[in-house]
Amino acid sequence: MANYAEGMKKPDDEGLPEAKTKWLDAYHDPVASLYTFTQCLALSDIHADGDCKLIIADLGTGSYNMKLKVYKNTNLLSEHTIIDLPTGVVTFYMDVLEPRTAAIAVASGPYIYVYKNLRPYFKFTLPPLEVDQLEQDLWNQAANDDINLFVLREALDTLRLEGKTLTVRSLRFIQLEANDLENFVNLHKSSPLKRQTVITCLKTLKKSMADEDAISCLVLGTENRSIYVLDPEAFTVLSTMELPSVPVFISVNGLYDVEYRIVAACRNGCIYTLKRGTAEGAKYTIELNSQPVGLERINKSIYVGCMDETMHCFTSKGKKLWTVKLPSSITTMETMDYKPRAFAAVLVALNNCEVHIYKEKYLVDVIKMPDVITGMKFGKFGREDGTLVMTTRGGGLFVKILKRSTVFEEKNLVSGPPAAQNIKLNVPKKTKLFVDQTLRERENAVEMHRTFQRDLYLLRLRTARDYARALENSMNPISSDPTEPIKLSAQVQGIGPTFKLTVNLQNTSLTIPSSNLVVTFDYDNGLYSFRKTFIQVPMLVPGLNYSFETFIDCLNDKGLCVKTKSKHSHCDRSYQYAS
Repeated sequence: MANYAEGMKKPDDEGLPEAKTKWLDAYHDPVASLYTFTQCLALSDIHADGDCKLIIADLGTGSYNMKLKVYKNTNLLSEHTIIDLPTGVVTFYMDVLEPRTAAIAVASGPYIYVYKNLRPYFKFTLPPLEVDQLEQDLWNQAANDDINLFVLREALDTLRLEGKTLTVRSLRFIQLEANDLENFVNLHKSSPLKRQTVITCLKTLKKSMADEDAISCLVLGTENRSIYVLDPEAFTVLSTMELPSVPVFISVNGLYDVEYRIVAACRNGCIYTLKRGTAEGAKYTIELNSQPVGLERINKSIYVGCMDETMHCFTSKGKKLWTVKLPSSITTMETMDYKPRAFAAVLVALNNCEVHIYKEKYLVDVIKMPDVITGMKFGKFGREDGTLVMTTRGGGLFVKILKRSTVFEEKNLVSGPPAAQNIKLNVPKKTKLFVDQTLRERENAVEMHRTFQRDLYLLRLRTARDYARALENSMNPISSDPTEPIKLSAQVQGIGPTFKLTVNLQNTSLTIPSSNLVVTFDYDNGLYSFRKTFIQVPMLVPGLNYSFETFIDCLNDKGLCVKTKSKHSHCDRSYQYAS
């Protein structure tokens, strides 16, 4: 790809020293008009010439102009029209013929379109689902003109509200206006009623050998909560597995004829595991805090990106290893498997136009992009082993090449806790004293418990006595008068000889305000000199805290008395504090 890398800008490397950049900006086209996702990107040698091509299933406008595009370097090599929205693209080997050319499988609606040598080869249709008998009877009556059209629509709507899964024809019929009902029924009543599902995700599974060019089966998840494994030669269903919810992301590893494992992230926020020969179906593994937006698997670790801006790592048995809080929401995820250096990491594209690379839980690199990334694929493109292909939300295409001299350090780029925090403490062995103490506690457990209970009762008794004494001597900070529920506290600040005294008043009543209050200070003129001896208190609103301040010149280091009086003689309250 070096033939088109000249003269290209490096938007993510601006301002960085050349030695610190890990990627070469090989190509970028911000107006390529490619609207796709990670599931619709693939890199493969489909001509067996050692030159890997880029396969893109373009979503177009979402209603039309959906196409399968194949790029050789940056040139459009082939283009095919797709009838419905694509949901996944994979390349796989379906035979042992020479030369070893890979086929392209495109999932679109209920169909899988297979291309061999860039020509249409086979079209697989998902097996039809069973139609509800009541719905079938209603449409049979409509075909014989035995039912009113408005009654038919009301009956179909009732079935939908009862939780029945209707066909597309019935759902469309319910949504029609009254003037269009007759034309719709006349158009479709003679056609047989069918209920089909659609494909939500697509992957490949090696059949009997783990070689790179070995024959692979197609694994697909559907909207009716099923997983199908297809034979690559006859395109028949080899295995069918049911899930509790609709799968949106799947990860497959192993061999179909030996042992395999399928990890599926579903719309209910849970992750399930499927194994070969599992009789009870899907095994519940992980429950997430929010909906998954990406699922990748490296060796025995499962990486899951969620909508709450977090990425979690789990073992294959569902045990959480760690969680990373990301600076923005995740748009897509991809596995980075750089075989020349045996380096495996996870690429996480964020909504803040950045791509973070995580080696386990360590952030080892950040790629800044001019737009939000919606699709990524890392692998061999052309003759370069470490190529990252990215598509943006605005339809741009970016190609970056990893430098051959790049070394990723397994430590965070951002500051964080020291590495010594993850080192386990060297806990010493149990000493003879510890063992003797344990034996003593076992032998005298009853006596020790009784002693503890006795000391606890004595502590409670002493506390109750001190509290009662404080009430008798008016030393408590809360008034005992129910008509004036006032809480008073005082704080002394300073190191002398001048101090600042802050008196806090609070009305502890729920509804009744307090008024006609003043703060006076009772002190010895020979010990202290108060700059304010009389403070007028405004009306105290319940629940609010009021602060009053005065300065004191200390003539000696004895004590300090604070007294709060009401103008009503029966509401006097005194509180004494030590300075």
